[in-house]
Amino acid sequence: MARALLVVDVQNDFTEGGALGVDGGAAVAERITVYLRRHADEYDLIVASRDWHHGDDDNGGHFAGPEGPDYVDTWPVHCVGGTPGADYHPDLDTSVVDVHVFKGRGRPDYSAFQASTEDGTTLPDLLADRRVTTVDVVGIATDHCVRASALDARAAGFDVAVYEDLVAGVDPERSARALAEISVAGGHVDRSDTDEGLASPGGAVL
Repeated sequence: MARALLVVDVQNDFTEGGALGVDGGAAVAERITVYLRRHADEYDLIVASRDWHHGDDDNGGHFAGPEGPDYVDTWPVHCVGGTPGADYHPDLDTSVVDVHVFKGRGRPDYSAFQASTEDGTTLPDLLADRRVTTVDVVGIATDHCVRASALDARAAGFDVAVYEDLVAGVDPERSARALAEISVAGGHVDRSDTDEGLASPGGAVL
């Protein structure tokens, strides 16, 4: 009965100053690093996902056209593969990440369960290969990709926990609803032990 940690989209474009920056994103990157330094050895697999969009097309309608983004289904250009915006935030220590997966390569993906490695191995296959039964989820954004990833993990039969102090959301009310939705689906909303010595991330859903 293996346990995995899924770090969702802690990227420059999703933190302060990025194309779709979330308030509290940088603080969440720092807190996840603290958590990893304390608990990485408790996981059988640590996976980090990234949006990795094409830069020469609209990624299946994900990037807005001339009419501009609606911030529901269409978005400004962000996380184009190979650009600084798609890089992990510098405060996220990725040295203990076992596998990196990429999503949104030409498609409007939100869930990390739609992601795959560079060689095409999907996240569900990775988890199955390691006989994972429990998935803990952290990252950005609570009301979008964290929500979608946690709900897909539950739908796939995993025991799921989201650490509410290790996520940051775009909209506080929508983020609170996302955490409630995960709970209704049978997931757990927990807190980590990273509070000691760290301030709560501004704008994050706690």
